Amino acid sequence: MANKVLINLATGLEDAERVTVAFLVAGAALEQGKEAAMFLTKEAVRLGVPGHAEGVACDGCPPLARLFEQFAQGGGELLVCPICAKSRKLDETAFVPNARLAGATPMWEWLGDDAGTVFSY
Repeated sequence: MANKVLINLATGLEDAERVTVAFLVAGAALEQGKEAAMFLTKEAVRLGVPGHAEGVACDGCPPLARLFEQFAQGGGELLVCPICAKSRKLDETAFVPNARLAGATPMWEWLGDDAGTVFSY
């Protein structure tokens, strides 16, 4: 059974429900003892900036800030696409502690030979 879960998130807060589901899936993986990382692309790269993961996506949805914090506390990593971050003029030195620039090659290196499970949102 795979011990790593990689979530490719290409949507930012313009679709907060999708972001919420991605963090719910990642949180569940961490609770099951798996390693979890999110490969953030397009507008999702903004989630690497402190204070950006805020709000409630829908009636009955958990607050995104809580899911974000649980993901970080559980050891979840945010792998931020460097091309997407650069095009949005984001400063990597100001990212949240569990975020780092990581393109396609580092993303696959993180996943390793374990193959793992990949979800895309």
